[in-house]
Amino acid sequence: MPPLNADRVAKPASPNDSPDGGGRRWYVRVVLIIVAILLATIFGIATWIQPYDEAGRPRTMATHTQLGVPECNFLAWTGKPCPSCGMSTSFALLVRGDVGASLRANWVGTLIALLWALLLPWALLSGLRGRIFFIPRGRGDLIATSIVGVFLVLMMVRWGLVLVSR
Repeated sequence: MPPLNADRVAKPASPNDSPDGGGRRWYVRVVLIIVAILLATIFGIATWIQPYDEAGRPRTMATHTQLGVPECNFLAWTGKPCPSCGMSTSFALLVRGDVGASLRANWVGTLIALLWALLLPWALLSGLRGRIFFIPRGRGDLIATSIVGVFLVLMMVRWGLVLVSR
């Protein structure tokens, strides 16, 4: 007589199903590749928009309006910039190598653009190879949450400095 629950014997996992670094599930790989494509698209858009005015001076904000996106509602309602004002301009200036103007537009945007410039090849390579590079097993959520938290704090600090200086 066969043992009870014989039909429930666990099958060995394939390397592609292993969450422990031996291989990534297919959907994680797809998401990483999509992230890389989205980041490349953002940098492509930053290259396309014009961060300089007609006189050739670098703008400090509102380049996103070239994409058909309306001006910042917070700025329109309060007369003061929001925490993300100047980020599109910062990206557009940075991809042109104008680091100083990028920092003046929104220095947190410059830092995010630099982080994303590193994240793009990492996501693509990790997705294609099926191995998350440089992230210790079981620490991905902590690292991602910490990075987001740090950038949110930096955005709020920068925003506070901008509001005080106006």
